[in-house]
Amino acid sequence: MKLLLRIAAFIGLSTLARSAERPNILFIFADDWGRYASIYHRHSQPGTPLHALNEIVRTPAFDSVAERGVLFRNAHVNAPSCTPCRSSLLSGQYFWRTRRGAILSGAQWNPAIPSYPLLLRDSGYDIGKSHKVWSPGNPSDAPFGGQRYAYEQAGTRFNRFSHQVTRLTRNGKSVDDAKREIYAEVRANFRRFLTERDPAKPFHYWFGPTNTHRQWQQGSGKTLWAINPDSLKGKVPPFLPDVPEIREDLADYLGEVAALDGAIAILLEELEKTGQRDNTLIAISGDHGAPGFPNGKCNLYTFGTGVSLAIAGPGVKGGRVVDDFVNLTDLAPTFLEAASVPVPDVVTGRSLWPVLKSDKSGQTDPARTWVVTGRERHVDSAREGFLPYPQRAIHSGHFLYIINFKPDRYPLGDYAILNQKDNGLSYQKIRQDTRAVIADLDAGPTKAWLVTHRDTDLAKPFFEKAFAPRPREELYDLSKDPYETNNVATDPAYADIRSQLESKLIAELKRSGDPRLENDGAYFENPPLSGPAR
Repeated sequence: MKLLLRIAAFIGLSTLARSAERPNILFIFADDWGRYASIYHRHSQPGTPLHALNEIVRTPAFDSVAERGVLFRNAHVNAPSCTPCRSSLLSGQYFWRTRRGAILSGAQWNPAIPSYPLLLRDSGYDIGKSHKVWSPGNPSDAPFGGQRYAYEQAGTRFNRFSHQVTRLTRNGKSVDDAKREIYAEVRANFRRFLTERDPAKPFHYWFGPTNTHRQWQQGSGKTLWAINPDSLKGKVPPFLPDVPEIREDLADYLGEVAALDGAIAILLEELEKTGQRDNTLIAISGDHGAPGFPNGKCNLYTFGTGVSLAIAGPGVKGGRVVDDFVNLTDLAPTFLEAASVPVPDVVTGRSLWPVLKSDKSGQTDPARTWVVTGRERHVDSAREGFLPYPQRAIHSGHFLYIINFKPDRYPLGDYAILNQKDNGLSYQKIRQDTRAVIADLDAGPTKAWLVTHRDTDLAKPFFEKAFAPRPREELYDLSKDPYETNNVATDPAYADIRSQLESKLIAELKRSGDPRLENDGAYFENPPLSGPAR
């Protein structure tokens, strides 16, 4: 009996030792949150995309993690649409390798594809999540192991933060009290996970809020967060008209970013109370750029693929800002390496630990000077025949090069309906119903303004740039054109650069087995019911 007790005690101590050696992982991954955080304003130059809007938003919680750890200025998603982005992140592979798992409508996860949260679970981690992980409308959350790992019992009202707070204020609560009521659900959900988990195991908790996704309460940026739309005058990106409706739309979006930061602060507070913060790897990011704005979500411009990213925790040499290019496929091997879990051979992402352990700022890894992004489908009704808009791009510090494989198609959805008489497309309908027209751009005031003003001298060039067919190739010189508005792909002065980038991009697509290069992309043109990763 004594021998058995000694063996049991040894096993218990060994488990605790392994738990102490392997960090917890807190991953905060917000829907439709681009590269917007106040710390980016402090680490950017005037006249650059990082500078203007980030002067307006306030994100002290995110900033605190970035200051303690590493802030990435060149993090990109692999695809600027939720399902392919999340498929690539969970698998650590380019989205095209997850096949049916990367298609928003009717997405299917192939269990043969390794998923990093399940690999962590199988290695001894307790896992839990709140809110969105993978495909919307899919209750199984297959890559995360199903709803049995969900901690949402206290409520999910945070996902419609501005609407819920506004409703409470209309019922007599103060703004501050209404916010506290909604934030209390975030706190209670995380606290329940921390209470119920096995203390002898390390944990991985995924917080996936969707409040930064459309639609939010009109005017909420000013009402709830004192973000005056007039303060954005002169700061609107040049690919958008600087008009009151669009300034208000941006202000409301930045208000949701501020709300997100409040939730981050609560998670950090609860983690601190457990005494586990020093043994927790904290990573914070988002799944693509802003929704409902041209060049953002569903586009391969930096406004669409660029995201915030900060990582802090054990083993990370903090207090640094780095310019290394990161694809969010890199997070899976990073988390697995932190947990001492072997990285599957099929993973195409590269662990960030050489960057996280470096003592350098700026460019730390000479091999991380570019990333590849892509897109196929988003909304199924965007183009007749469920046709995709296939694109691939290579982003570097100096240039963005894009191939539009089907330039005869409309990039954000067919808009022939706009030229039909009595089509019933009112400003309000376009503002509220994404599928009303041009369905690969989310509904909202900016979309409604551009569509309903498309024949005016002010709006027409913006409308055409956003929605009209695009050439097969696009090339932007970021040193001269940081907002990517002047396509120089046909300029003879850039012929060599264009050729070099095309060769590098195609080589990477071939190396990774992109079906878009096979049989004129037949797989994505007519997707089968299922398909294994390659």
